[in-house]
Parts: sequence; structure tokens; C-alpha cells
Amino acid sequence: MNNIEISAIITSGGNSTRFGSNKLLEKINDKSVIETTISKFLDLADEIIIPSKDDIKNHILNSKLYCNKIKFAPAGETRQKSVYNGLMMCSKPKIVLIHDGARPFIEKETIKKAIDLTYQKKAVLVGIYAIDTIKEVQDGKIIKTLDRKTIFQAQTPQCFDFDLIKKVHLLYKNDPNFTDDCSMVEKYGADVYILEGLITNKKITTKDDLQQNLI
Repeated sequence: MNNIEISAIITSGGNSTRFGSNKLLEKINDKSVIETTISKFLDLADEIIIPSKDDIKNHILNSKLYCNKIKFAPAGETRQKSVYNGLMMCSKPKIVLIHDGARPFIEKETIKKAIDLTYQKKAVLVGIYAIDTIKEVQDGKIIKTLDRKTIFQAQTPQCFDFDLIKKVHLLYKNDPNFTDDCSMVEKYGADVYILEGLITNKKITTKDDLQQNLI
């Protein structure tokens, strides 16, 4: 009998090109970025699957938080392939949360709300409404000012009914043109609902982002 309700896939296979070193191994307070991210999901998910390369895998295996909830999948050449690998490792949960390893500032309360909403809606995107005025530009010239009330900036986790997201990833696994998992579900024709999160749930891309001491 399957007793896995919630799986979390935490993507950790990137190259951190803009950062200059593996940002997931940098420290926030007394833990690495990837440890901090994983810790937010440990009490909320029944299993955590980490698509990663050997450096991250070995780091987690030797960390204090490692436990039998944590499993590893091969890192793919792209984020999309890493998520696919993670989905293939899932133990047939009801829902799956897909989160960036480089977003350690996610609040547990946001994750809880996302889980609750996913049970109702089957596809949920955490993010924030645009704060700045957004311009549409073509050939170096502004052609339109967009209504920021209708612009939603995607974050993670992106949360789905497991059967739905697995079907969608299988269907589009050879199409490299998706920027996130929600865009695949949108292409499939299923509705995706939003959950407004916090601006602090930023993705670490530079060393300055590590100064956000909000853990």
C-alpha cells in the first residue's frame, strides 16, 4: 500500500555559471543553501527527491539533515530533464511540489498553503504580482506598457497533481522550449491557479542574494 501523499522535487543540478561557484554549497548562517532549502520541506513532504550531480549528492549524504526521506535522481542537461528524472523516481504520490534548490528563503507557511490549494485545483504556481512597471520592447523601442495588475512573476514551488504533471512531462519530454513546469501544463490545456507568495522567496543568482538573512 502506497503511503506517500506528497513528494517534493528540489532541483539541484545547475552549473551556477553567473554565481562563479556552486551557489548551493554556499553558507546561510550555519547551513548550506541546499540544506536550508531541503529543511523547509522535510516536515511537509513524505519524500524528497533531489536531481543532482555528485558534489551536491555527497554534500547532502554527509549532512546532519540526511534521512531516509531523501532520494537522489540524476541531474539532467536541462532543468526540464532534471525534473523529469525526479518524477520518474517518485513513489506515486497524490501531489508533487517542484522547487528550485536555489530558493532557500521559501516560507513553510507558503508551502502549506500551496499543498492545500493543489489538492483542490491540481496545478498551482507560487509567485508575486509585478511590482515594477513592465514595458514590452521590440528592436530597442517600447511598444506597450503592460498592466502590472495582470503580470504575475513565477517563483517556486510549482505544485501539481502527480498523474497530471507526469503525463505532461512524458508528453513533452523531447520539447526543449518550456521555461518552467507550469508552461508545460498550460500547453497541455489544463488550468493553472496562482498562490500569491512573498517577494523574499527570491532565487539566488549572485553573492549579494546571500545577504538576505531571513531564515
